[in-house]
Amino acid sequence: MIEADLKAAAARARAAARSLGARPRADKDRVLDALARALDAEAASPGSRLLAANASDVAEAQSSGLDAALVDRLRLDGGRVLAMSAALRSLASAEDPVGAVIGMERRPNGLLVGRTRIPLGVIAMIYEARPNVTVEAFALALKSGNAVMLRGGKEARRSNEALVSLCRAALAEAGLPEDAATLVPPGGRDEIRVLVGLSGLIDLAIPRGGEALIRFVTEHAKVPVIQHYKGVCHMFVDEGADLDVADRLVENAKLQRVGVCNALECLLVHEAVAADLIPRLGRLVELGLEVRGDERACALLPVARAATPDDWGREFLAKILALRVVPSFDAALDHIAQYGSNHTEAIVTRDYGRAQRFLREVDASCVLVNASTRFNDGGELGLGAEMGISTSKLHAYGPMGLEHLTTLKWIVYGEGQIRGG
Repeated sequence: MIEADLKAAAARARAAARSLGARPRADKDRVLDALARALDAEAASPGSRLLAANASDVAEAQSSGLDAALVDRLRLDGGRVLAMSAALRSLASAEDPVGAVIGMERRPNGLLVGRTRIPLGVIAMIYEARPNVTVEAFALALKSGNAVMLRGGKEARRSNEALVSLCRAALAEAGLPEDAATLVPPGGRDEIRVLVGLSGLIDLAIPRGGEALIRFVTEHAKVPVIQHYKGVCHMFVDEGADLDVADRLVENAKLQRVGVCNALECLLVHEAVAADLIPRLGRLVELGLEVRGDERACALLPVARAATPDDWGREFLAKILALRVVPSFDAALDHIAQYGSNHTEAIVTRDYGRAQRFLREVDASCVLVNASTRFNDGGELGLGAEMGISTSKLHAYGPMGLEHLTTLKWIVYGEGQIRGG
């Protein structure tokens, strides 16, 4: 029955997507406004259905021994719900990408040729722990003219049921099809396998969570998948770098939030500045950071532990930092090429030429010069809300905003031209 039920739900979502794709911006923005008002009301009422559902989810997660960081991601309160409604209003003010016309030009035969943005269709969003993703994914899909099927984790089941109910009510209030938002009840991996196998009904799958989930989706999918296995983010401190800047950037990138995909995981230090910079990391050790260094790094920072081969290329998502002293700029590039995950890479340097080489030669969805890796985020890069960060290159690379939930089709204006030869 899982397969039959999911096929029927996906067919309804596809019909909703066809209707939604033709709707003007004003209709979609009315949904976002209605949902924002509903969330405001939920936040203002301590006994609201949403907060009560979330409290039950949190209590069950705690009793089952779920990791404290995941419990924190799961938890909603009035402030977090209001932040969700504020994000909806911000998205409503954003330009609608659907229908934008790009690159119209007149061909020698008189045809006027260009492209226009259209929705993808039906998006399957598969994610863990964070109920705010339910609202973000729905809102981004809606604004870009797509229907969305939402398969959240079982730990947020009650919260997601309440949120999708609010989404569907907002759609109905604005006169749009409720099946533009469909909740896939979390059971096991069977429904995920079926969902990502619905070729012809699902246009794109976006898994957002741990590496095991993303690999499972990718291995079983018969539809395109946006991949983001892990965020192994490096920072290279170059010869002659401003060490005060480097010190500040390392602290922010590593310790501001350790459990996110754009947190720093490995620091590479040019041997010319290693003796001056690495002892400064002792200050961060006092803040709870564990450093795992190579032999030269440990000699300069005795409190560091000796790194193992598994520490290179590892996403710790904890107060742990891998540290390596490198003999040259090219050695840093080689390390990143071998161990990076195409997510985020940064250089601290005063040298313009090496900064440009780093930007040009490092393969990652976001490359930064003299800035924290934490800036690889849709909001920080000016996209507003994001659906996730893609570390694959088709069809998006990096944070995915509204534009990345559309594709381009060719449009041609003629005056009776026919093709000869």
